[in-house]
Amino acid sequence: MVVCTQTHRQQAVDLALRVADEMDVNIGHEVGYSIPLETCCSSDTVLRYCTDDMLLREMMSDPFLEQYGAIVIDQAQERTVSTDILLGLLKGILLQRPELRVVVITVRPMTDKLLGHFGRIPLISLEASHPAEVVHSNSDNKEYFYLALRLVLEIHQAKEDGDVVVFFASAKEVDCAQSILERERTRLGADLGEMVPLVLNPGQVGLLPFMTNQQGFKKPRRVFISTQQGEDMWCAIESINFVIDAGVQKKMVYNPRIRANSEVVRPISQCQADIRKRLSGPTGKCFCLYPEESELPAENPPQILESNITPTVLFLKRMEIAGLGQCEFIDQPDPEGLMQALEELDYLAALDDDGNLSEIGIIMSEIPLDPQMAKALLASCEFDCASEMLTIAAMLSAPSCFLKPSTGLTLEAVRCHRKFQHPEGDHFTLINIYNSFKQNQRDQHVSTEKWCETYFLDHSALKTAEAIRSELTDTLNRIELPISDPSFGTKTNTLNIKQALMAGFFMQIARDVDGSGNYFILTHKHMAQVHPLSIYGAQSQKLGLPEWVVFHEYTLSENNYIRTVSEMSPQVFIQMAPVYFFYNLPPSESKDILQGVLDPDTSRKHKDEKQKAAPISGDANSGCGATPQTYDRCVIQ
Repeated sequence: MVVCTQTHRQQAVDLALRVADEMDVNIGHEVGYSIPLETCCSSDTVLRYCTDDMLLREMMSDPFLEQYGAIVIDQAQERTVSTDILLGLLKGILLQRPELRVVVITVRPMTDKLLGHFGRIPLISLEASHPAEVVHSNSDNKEYFYLALRLVLEIHQAKEDGDVVVFFASAKEVDCAQSILERERTRLGADLGEMVPLVLNPGQVGLLPFMTNQQGFKKPRRVFISTQQGEDMWCAIESINFVIDAGVQKKMVYNPRIRANSEVVRPISQCQADIRKRLSGPTGKCFCLYPEESELPAENPPQILESNITPTVLFLKRMEIAGLGQCEFIDQPDPEGLMQALEELDYLAALDDDGNLSEIGIIMSEIPLDPQMAKALLASCEFDCASEMLTIAAMLSAPSCFLKPSTGLTLEAVRCHRKFQHPEGDHFTLINIYNSFKQNQRDQHVSTEKWCETYFLDHSALKTAEAIRSELTDTLNRIELPISDPSFGTKTNTLNIKQALMAGFFMQIARDVDGSGNYFILTHKHMAQVHPLSIYGAQSQKLGLPEWVVFHEYTLSENNYIRTVSEMSPQVFIQMAPVYFFYNLPPSESKDILQGVLDPDTSRKHKDEKQKAAPISGDANSGCGATPQTYDRCVIQ
């Protein structure tokens, strides 16, 4: 069999459909595809398209990919974590399977790196078509947003044929641009024809609506508004005649020291710029809203250098068990990020004393979730709340279910969302939403689409959560873990959910230090606010702010927010967190409070010692070195 990887799931589906059509075969037979939550293949399949992460999951059961005679890695220049791992592991697989054929499709300068990585290998170069006419800005225009919108309107008013693609820096800019263009299109004269702005992500290219005028007049001009990455996928749209490129992008970069993503603004790479210039073909125009002499980085930065690699390390540990040696990365991960990942897996009891995967780590690697959520799901099987934790994991893995209302309907959306709010926190609110969605499916009073529209919820996100939950349930059944009957709403169940959450997310606990919503994060001593969409953000006056919380995500941006927040007691933290993690927390007033909960007598003794001899009281490990040995490393272990 031949397999071809893609970085976007929709691209894998589109290519499979296109090739099946050209080969005049039925999809799912000789040609098929495999993407997260959906597989369309059979025993007859000889050519399969899949996402790069799906091929990695296959390697857990077939580490040397023995069912394949040829592997095609497409879009290698995007440097996703999964693609880089595949390229690293394939180098070792080729030593074991010299008959295997590997084809890597990319653009320069990535070709030079691949030649250095794999050694003496054939290189086939395809000459690119001549780019369109390129117009650069005379200055580094910081007002690129409004300049891009003016260009769109000028192109439309000039009545030139062809669709337009506009690349902005962020999703927020994309939404704002669509809103402005929707407003402006109503002011355009009928003689100019219709202009339709469309917000699209790279993975949605295959879903583009084919729009024609009902009366048979001129087809409306489509203005595609998108963000960075996936530029080569737009080549499928032959009607594009104009490209407007802002030349900058906003990316989330992971900081291992504080276990958080931060938003950074940076120029696009020269590789991205070259692809964008060729999208409109030799007869079109590309407007680059930056000077021609601007120094752009040569290639996209590898995501493995900017992401949380804890899931990657867990996977590679699993591959070592399967017989594969060390992964030879094209770009080595950051040592600090690697150490943080190993430390986190150790805290989660996924590693044994020799640094290999423990039994818990092996089970965690089977579950297609990040390690913290996988550990929480495992713990829920012990605390008889697996049904509820499956829902939480699915809702947090799917896109946000909350729709952003149009102007004027914000208060109505808040009122509707308030009906689902649970006083214990956002994790419990997500269960309420999912259960209500499923109840409506069973009752069938109205269609699920209409129900979601009424309550300002995203129907596709909830359907995705439903599919993820089904997949996770199948995984737990396959590895023979017990799934308890639902008992959501009881006091016992509420406590059990909190214990299971804390088993995985004890590294994400915060305390309100002044009663006004200023939360102190214990692991790195940063201050943060609760996100406005949280029940504690919108309803703080009604519910009151809890002193201690567990959160799912912390992001450094314009406002430092913790998201998906639920109330948590210090007692549950002390019960579920490994003691050797607790003693590694940096000193703080909040840690002293927890120390008092753990051992009141020792806490008073240390307090007296601090007053008598402050200089020698800073080393928590020296004062309590014998204490951790009396505790298990982790309750579930």
